[in-house]
Amino acid sequence: MATLEYSEIRERKIILHADEPCEVVESHVARTQQRKPQNQVKLKSLISGKVFPATFHVSDKADEADIEKRDVKFLYQNKGEYWFCNPEDPANRFKLDAALIGDSGKFLKENGLVTALVWDNDGEERTIKISLPIKMEFKVKEAPPAVRGDTSKGGIKVIILENGTKLNAPMFITENDTIRVNTETGEYVERV
Repeated sequence: MATLEYSEIRERKIILHADEPCEVVESHVARTQQRKPQNQVKLKSLISGKVFPATFHVSDKADEADIEKRDVKFLYQNKGEYWFCNPEDPANRFKLDAALIGDSGKFLKENGLVTALVWDNDGEERTIKISLPIKMEFKVKEAPPAVRGDTSKGGIKVIILENGTKLNAPMFITENDTIRVNTETGEYVERV
């Protein structure tokens, strides 16, 4: 477990705060006149999902959480539960709630590999987050035809991907095209 100085607590780091793993969402080191600098951060609890502010002063330190990355295979989603398994042992299955998956759930593909972040809390392992590749490829299931001269929406139409996700894409995208999507922003990137 690494110890971070107050200025090393930056975005995307996972630290322990009140014995809970928290991801740093925002951080800003403020230096005001005649005061010591302080790092004002927003933390997101990876167990409850709550976002809250915290301030770290020059003398403060934070422990980085013991996080292990593992590849897991997404199986299916049913009634707010997302089921995964170990790729080497399909019988070793586990479920995660929709609250833990968040917005990344709309880009999960059946039998697709994703990375699970596992927190080791004194011998008890707990999956706290699923991270997807930044860019993923999807097949277009439905795309309305492009109408010549229809630029009232800026040359953009709504398409439906193979997993049922709706997405804005340029007019030239048609059914059965394969496109690349940025999973962090949820936006169309390019046609493959």
